[in-house]
Amino acid sequence: MTSNLDKEDTPTQPSALNRILDLVLARHHLNRRLHWTTIVSEKTLLAIIGMLTVVASADAILSIIEARQVTLPDLFLLFIYVEIIGMIGAFYSTNRIPVTLPIIIAITALCRLIVMQSKEMDALTLLAEAGAIFVLASAAYLMSLKDKMSLEKLDHHD
Repeated sequence: MTSNLDKEDTPTQPSALNRILDLVLARHHLNRRLHWTTIVSEKTLLAIIGMLTVVASADAILSIIEARQVTLPDLFLLFIYVEIIGMIGAFYSTNRIPVTLPIIIAITALCRLIVMQSKEMDALTLLAEAGAIFVLASAAYLMSLKDKMSLEKLDHHD
């Protein structure tokens, strides 16, 4: 026969639930401790992108001045730079990048591509690029509807 002392001396295995909780809490604690690296990396890279965008904008403006001619692709390129800077500014003011901004940048880039290639472009390529612009514009519209519906839900809860 075993006594109560023998039962107390044998180590008990933690239950499956306790093991899962320990694992989840340990990961959560580690994630919280390492989260600052994500924030610092994100802000640092966006600052670098912002500075390089300003440098690229200045270079594009200098090229326009040297050529003494402004073309439509040049203007589209400057719009792209402005949109990138605006996206970075939106991130720094709200700590999030609205999904529609990169979509709008992609639309502008495709428009620039079409304008640059318009004379020697194949009709099928033009249709494909126009279709891509339509898909991106539809996505931006749907995202704006989603944002509008989310704001309406917030207003109803208040």
